[in-house]
Amino acid sequence: MASNNGALPTGSGLILSFGEMLIDFVPTVSGVSLAEAPGFLKAPGGAPANVAIAVSRLGGRAAFVGKLGEDEFGRMLEGIVKENGVDASGIRFDQGARTALAFVTLRADGEREFMFYRNPSADMLLKPEELDLDLIRSAKIFHYGSISLIVEPCRSAHIKAMDEAKKAGVLLSYDPNLRLPLWPSANEAREQIKSIWNKADIIKVSDEELKFLTQNDKVDDENAMSLWHDGLKLLLVTLGEHGCKYYTKNFRGSVDPFKVKAVDTTGAGDSFVGALLCKIVDNQSVLQDEKKLREILRFANACGAITTTKKGAIPALPSEADVAALIKSSS
Repeated sequence: MASNNGALPTGSGLILSFGEMLIDFVPTVSGVSLAEAPGFLKAPGGAPANVAIAVSRLGGRAAFVGKLGEDEFGRMLEGIVKENGVDASGIRFDQGARTALAFVTLRADGEREFMFYRNPSADMLLKPEELDLDLIRSAKIFHYGSISLIVEPCRSAHIKAMDEAKKAGVLLSYDPNLRLPLWPSANEAREQIKSIWNKADIIKVSDEELKFLTQNDKVDDENAMSLWHDGLKLLLVTLGEHGCKYYTKNFRGSVDPFKVKAVDTTGAGDSFVGALLCKIVDNQSVLQDEKKLREILRFANACGAITTTKKGAIPALPSEADVAALIKSSS
């Protein structure tokens, strides 16, 4: 399947996302505090679920594994996963806990602040024995974040899923997706995020996460490379409206952004990751080919940029045609 924008074709190998799916309540008016917001729009979210839907939107094969509440919101989210062509067979439901909610304030610049309702929410209660191990082993890429590491039993389920994937030769993709308000402390967040660091083949961090994890305010090559580990194939640092930087064993560089009018940055990083994963899933050798990797990262930057032009993550995730149009209009 040749793509019409010069980027490599979308692969058909299964990309499995593990973790949380929740409902973001986004104010109907930007640039106000939660208390001042006159109303809220409910938007499905949760980084791993966003990545799964981003992959599917671009024509890739995706599955989502996680736990939802046996409530109307949980059933609604399962419906959204299925409607978007994502395999929902790994979703479990909890009778006793609610689906997680987050209230997201959009500041005037489109950046976000979060307030979470999880005590505990269903996603935190996924147990190791509820995992569909055959589904996990059948994936080509296993993608996850760090929110599933915060409490048991989900932490044990996360570790088991990751270890089973690794044993089956699945490529591991990690986007810590730091949400400090959910952690007991900043130190605990840093320690737990790093506790599984050396298992990942691909790691994506934002510039803010780079500063947080290294406790150093420099977003430069030296600081980024302090996060490198020997088993890593690709380290990415996303720079918001300034594009991204990439690091491999043999080369490093940066890829320019696309200029768009940002309305809401929710899901931009997830869109970027989904785009990258569905372009490498069938051909991981592109991680050693700088020219091809740059092409894929340009495609991923375009996906991230488009996602910032609408409110909410999932409604804003682009199709291959959307991306081709932006790349064409920018060249």
